[in-house]
Amino acid sequence: MNFFKTALLMAAMTALLVFVGGALAGQGGVAVALVISVAMNFFSYWFSDRIVLAMYHAQEVTRADSPRLYGIVERLAQKAGLPMPKVYIIPSATPNAFATGRNPSHAAVAATEGLLKLLNEREIEGVLAHELAHVKHRDILIGSMVGTMAGAISSIAWLAKWGAVFGGFSRDDDRGGGALAMIALAIVAPIAALLIQMAVSRSREYHADARAGEITGDPLALASALQKIQAGVERIPMQEAGPATAHMFIASPLTGRQFATLFSTHPAMEDRVARLTEQARAMNRSY
Repeated sequence: MNFFKTALLMAAMTALLVFVGGALAGQGGVAVALVISVAMNFFSYWFSDRIVLAMYHAQEVTRADSPRLYGIVERLAQKAGLPMPKVYIIPSATPNAFATGRNPSHAAVAATEGLLKLLNEREIEGVLAHELAHVKHRDILIGSMVGTMAGAISSIAWLAKWGAVFGGFSRDDDRGGGALAMIALAIVAPIAALLIQMAVSRSREYHADARAGEITGDPLALASALQKIQAGVERIPMQEAGPATAHMFIASPLTGRQFATLFSTHPAMEDRVARLTEQARAMNRSY
């Protein structure tokens, strides 16, 4: 069901991209939109991991540098049937973590200094199992593809808006009406793309939570970690974080009461904790 929902949402994003390109420039616009999308996806696939790790000043660590963190990742990777990913520590007091990389053989997991100080070992295991679940199911690739398509739609819409503003109102009424329609499309299309992107991200977060509970056999540890992380994010916001990378983290670094749930990259924390609690009950009943 999760795969079907993700595929449906990605199809909707592609259809939106084609519609925007066609509405603005006919068949030629469709072709241009698809070329832009493919080019952005190619760049994201090969280089997004290096960019995001550099953006957050992540430092790679070995077993000698951080035996506790490295050992947890190694143990969980074996349980999940994954190659050993690279391990990074982010010099930030905000508790959080993310995974990146184009596939399981080229993956990396990163945890902040704040997370390692705040959580106990059980909770850290839950968080890292969640990130390895993203690696296992190639959520990073899916997120990158959806994000780049959303970026392409926003870029095309931005160009259309300013083209209409500077070229659409000095002509006849029909032309002016067409310019108004283009401006309306330029406003609505990026919002629709954002909503689809958020829906894909939230769907994958639920799935990674459940898989993490299976890997560790301890869903309540992840539930506890998520609650601590959210409180930590609200107490110490991550200054470097931005909307373009918020979806990568286990808890949105932008989370705050000023952000509407509709536009959040992550499900409501209360819902995630409730699902993990129910998963733990189900596991206990099965024993």
